[in-house]
Amino acid sequence: MNKGTIYIFFGLIASGKSTLAELFAATHHFSYYNTDRVRKELAGLAANERRLDELGQGLYSPEFTEKTYQAMLERTEQDLQQGAEGVVLDGSYSRRDDRRKVLALAGSKGVDVFFILCTCSDKEVKRRLDLRAKDPAAVSDGRWEIFVKQKEKFESPDELVPDQLLQLDTEAEPKQLLALLERFSKERT
Repeated sequence: MNKGTIYIFFGLIASGKSTLAELFAATHHFSYYNTDRVRKELAGLAANERRLDELGQGLYSPEFTEKTYQAMLERTEQDLQQGAEGVVLDGSYSRRDDRRKVLALAGSKGVDVFFILCTCSDKEVKRRLDLRAKDPAAVSDGRWEIFVKQKEKFESPDELVPDQLLQLDTEAEPKQLLALLERFSKERT
C-alpha cells in the first residue's frame, strides 16, 4: 500500500500552478486543495466572488492567510489519515514558514512530500492576468499590482533539498510538464 504523498504546487500569482495542480490531481484522482477556494470558503464567499483587497488586508491579511494555510494542513492530515494516496496543495506558499509546516506534517505522517515551483515570464503573467480579469468564473483575485508586491516578498525555497523540489516553466505544454513531473516523482519514491 502506498504510504501517501503530498504535492505542493507553489509560486507567484498567475504562474500556472493551479492549472497544472488541478490537472495532476485529476489525472491521479488525488485530493486537491486550492488556497483561493479554501480562503473564500472560510469567509463564506462563492469561489468566483471577487474581492479586491490589497495584499496584507481583508481576506489577504496575515491572520486570514494563516487561517487558510492551517485549513489546508488540516484537510491534508485528515485525507492522509483516511488513506489518501496523494494530496495536492495549490497556493503561493511564498513563506518558508508555510512550507516548513507542510514538511513537518509529512514527517509526522511518514509520507513523501514534493514541491513543484511554477514559474513563467513576467510578460506571460501579465497576459494571464489580463485574461483572468475578463473571466467571470475566475477564482483568484490576483492582479498585476499584487503580483509585483508578491514578487518582492517571495522567500526563495532554499530550505528544500533538491530531491524535494522541481521547478517548472509553465509556458511549456501541460502534457510535457506532466511528463516531467511524473518522472521526477517516480525517481524519488
